[in-house]
Amino acid sequence: MSLVDVTDLTVEFGALRAVDGLSFRLEEGAALGLVGESGSGKSTVASALLGLHRGTGATVGGSVRVAGTDVGTASDEELRRLRGGRAAMVFQDPLSSLDPYYAIGDQIAEVYRVHTRVSRRAARARAVRVLERVGIPDPVRRSRSRPHEFSGGMRQRALIAMALACEPDLLIADEPTTALDVTVQAQILDLLHTLREETGMGLLLVTHDVGVAAESVDEVLVMRHGRLVEHGPVGAVLAAPAQPYTRELLGAVPRVEARRTAGEQPSEKSGGPLPDARRPDADGPRADSVRADGPRADGRRAVAGPSDEVVLEAHGLRREFGRGKRALAAVDGVSLTVRRGETLGVVGESGSGKTTLGRMLVGLLEPTAGEVRYEGRVSSGVNPAVQMVFQDPVSSLNPRRSVGESIADPLRARARGGRGARGGRARDETAVRARVTELLERVGLEAAHYDRYPHEFSGGQRQRVGIARALAADPSVIVCDEPVSALDVTTQAQVVALLGELQRELGLALVFVAHDLAVVRQVSDRVAVMRRGRVVEEGPADEVYESPRDPYTRQLLAAVPALDPAVAARRRAERRRAERREPALT
Repeated sequence: MSLVDVTDLTVEFGALRAVDGLSFRLEEGAALGLVGESGSGKSTVASALLGLHRGTGATVGGSVRVAGTDVGTASDEELRRLRGGRAAMVFQDPLSSLDPYYAIGDQIAEVYRVHTRVSRRAARARAVRVLERVGIPDPVRRSRSRPHEFSGGMRQRALIAMALACEPDLLIADEPTTALDVTVQAQILDLLHTLREETGMGLLLVTHDVGVAAESVDEVLVMRHGRLVEHGPVGAVLAAPAQPYTRELLGAVPRVEARRTAGEQPSEKSGGPLPDARRPDADGPRADSVRADGPRADGRRAVAGPSDEVVLEAHGLRREFGRGKRALAAVDGVSLTVRRGETLGVVGESGSGKTTLGRMLVGLLEPTAGEVRYEGRVSSGVNPAVQMVFQDPVSSLNPRRSVGESIADPLRARARGGRGARGGRARDETAVRARVTELLERVGLEAAHYDRYPHEFSGGQRQRVGIARALAADPSVIVCDEPVSALDVTTQAQVVALLGELQRELGLALVFVAHDLAVVRQVSDRVAVMRRGRVVEEGPADEVYESPRDPYTRQLLAAVPALDPAVAARRRAERRRAERREPALT
């Protein structure tokens, strides 16, 4: 009997059919990857395996059997025994999955007690053992820590430990490495592989990252619009995909080894599909929304490519948090230059100081020491000419205001600052709405989107709103802080292509902050590598990627997921040997 047996599964939310007639099996000890874009139904399938749609109003059809339990007909008590006991789930966001008020060890112990009814002391001992098993250093002490005291990688390890507490037959991992930097991602994937070897558990991995699937599973199932597109051994599907959609999905994956040629759109290099601008549901720029050349609103002409003119400089930037002996230097003596029309990529692990540097360049943080110069003059406070696109467009947009109103804010601020005796409020508002409409269309949205709210947009569309808001101030520099980290590969390619088109049209300089080395190479002219608040290597992108001088840069490049399972296995073995020599902590 198969560990998981799904036959003709359908899941409907009202009129929306999220999963449409899906069938597959997973044998004991095997690993299957569910791959597809956002909205393809992957997470809906994962939730159906544990009966998590029960009581939500969703309509579930077909048959789902997991570890011998018929999920559709099981009683609530039988489902409770299945969840966490025979099958466990690791969710995408460990911070929202863990209770912020309770110690990590107590939360793991509670799961163990629910299923085994042992004493509190025995449950606490079990929690310490599984924390040690997933590589948490000093597990006795750290079991008393709360979630906010753990890094992102350690929180994900803690969530995996919780899932392992009852030694399940099946582990369901729903996007377990999204938003983690490449080295921590590699450690989590290596951990899942090791646990499979040691325990013989089955793994269902849900991911939009094809490289993650290549690193981790035996078979891959490609989904689109709730349906199965292609299913087979991971090596065969990735090497010779039979279906056009699978080929498009693979083509959109940025390659860390691929050079960017001058004037090339990033999506062209990756081979990914550009959206059809004529389709009303296309999440991409309209064909007529971006002109190849033309004057900016401030009268400056577009720049065809990077120039020698330095537009933004950082000199000896340092930023400390805390005071006295407990002060932490998040950025420590960083000096950089950004030229008009170029893209400077900034890469590094979480905690390396990338975001803090970006916020100082924009003026959202005052440096403890050093200075930022714009066009040769010292800049202090927020400079309208230097704008930011944030990592999470959901939290950076006010959910109670329409997206049009959020984009209009900088326009209204400028109008208030420059308004004299002439004009009037009505005329100003007419001009503001017209300008917002122009910006919405420029980033591939529609005028009708002005009055919609953030929750009505997809992730890629929300990021376009963030870009439109940044453009409202007519900036010369845009700092992009992880702008595509949580997007699937095709949406990621579209957003990156949009930034490239806007850069060519407006002569913008971009500072592209990211932990994804493949994306950074795809978009950057120059790259700066940060570690522990300092720049350890800087230079032309091709030079840094092909001939890295610093060992840390080589370590980052070695952790990038490979699309070839054989290469992935070799790299995993190399990381294991290196870890035995010098254990890595996250």
